[in-house]
Amino acid sequence: MVQPPEPGTHRQHSIFESHHDDLRESIRRFVQKELTPHIEEWEDDTFPDSVFRRMGELGFLGLDKPEEYGGQGGDYFSALVLAEELWYGANAGLAMGVAVQTDMTLPPLLAFGTDEQKQQWGAAAIRGEKILALGITEPDAGSDVSGIKTRAVPDGNDWVINGSKTYITNGHRADAILLVTKDDADKGYDGFTLFLVPMDLPGVTREKRLQKLGHHASDTALLAFQDVRVPDTAVIGEVGQGFRQIMWQLQGERLIGCAGNLALAQKAFDLTVEYVKNRHAFGQPIGRFQSVRHRIADMATKLEGARALTYATAERFAAGDYPVREISMSKLHIGGVVNDVVDGCLQLHGGAGYMREYGIERLWRDARLVRIGAGTDEIMLDVIGRSLGL
Repeated sequence: MVQPPEPGTHRQHSIFESHHDDLRESIRRFVQKELTPHIEEWEDDTFPDSVFRRMGELGFLGLDKPEEYGGQGGDYFSALVLAEELWYGANAGLAMGVAVQTDMTLPPLLAFGTDEQKQQWGAAAIRGEKILALGITEPDAGSDVSGIKTRAVPDGNDWVINGSKTYITNGHRADAILLVTKDDADKGYDGFTLFLVPMDLPGVTREKRLQKLGHHASDTALLAFQDVRVPDTAVIGEVGQGFRQIMWQLQGERLIGCAGNLALAQKAFDLTVEYVKNRHAFGQPIGRFQSVRHRIADMATKLEGARALTYATAERFAAGDYPVREISMSKLHIGGVVNDVVDGCLQLHGGAGYMREYGIERLWRDARLVRIGAGTDEIMLDVIGRSLGL
């Protein structure tokens, strides 16, 4: 008779195959050896640009990118593996900086750019020799992308760009920025165009580094563009199609963010399980108290359910489906679960959780962004509601 597996036995999820497990182990070794030891150091002064070069050397910046541009030619699930390992073993700031390169700027560049653009910028970014940023959010336009005021005006064979962008990850270190602009204010969603703008052009100003609640290891910038002149060859895709191109990119990015943030919550959970096993009160480990044991069980259940939703939605996306409603549901649900779990972990640490040395307070601060970045909870709710015909 076949014996059932023991409770808690590791089971590979159906979206992952053996080569994904090998990849995960390879990334994990790299993270533990070269990134984890520097977590606190980089919290104070951001991670160095050399991380991009090193990850490029190892092939980690192009796991799911075409081989013709230096990528590994892997599938979308390879990108999920990278996100999970970075968010779990490094820190959220570094993971976010890398994700801007791998999951936010490279996808639209490689999908809509010319071969020359892909070779000049895409291949260099995959090698880690160039660092990219994404410019969407402005001081007066965040979730409402239609409110963008950065203008691109044609002038002969050039375009002249004026405007500003804020909350830009990699803004101070980037060699180029994928910039969302308005080229015609009267055309609504047909009046947006994407440009790849080198950051060393005259008129590009990197303003102060912004101070944040969390994600301290990443640099976040306020940027200004004053009469920045770029040639027609800087246009990504078609003029007037920028809104659709960037909205397509956001869907895959949101799922990567879901997987990464769940890994962050899993890290907090694992640290907490270990803590409650070893922290004694009233003559026994606090994990033996029913209130603590039940809280741990509840968090484990929430993590498992949220991960299943993320993987199921990722499977559809990877198969070529475009499940905007389910991606929005995933992001909304994961945001709530992650913050609930990490907050519960801090609570179970008691006073120790409030102290920097235990690492839980950093995870707590970093987790808060998931309910804001790449679409707030409120926007996700509205997308879901509208998709139901309301």
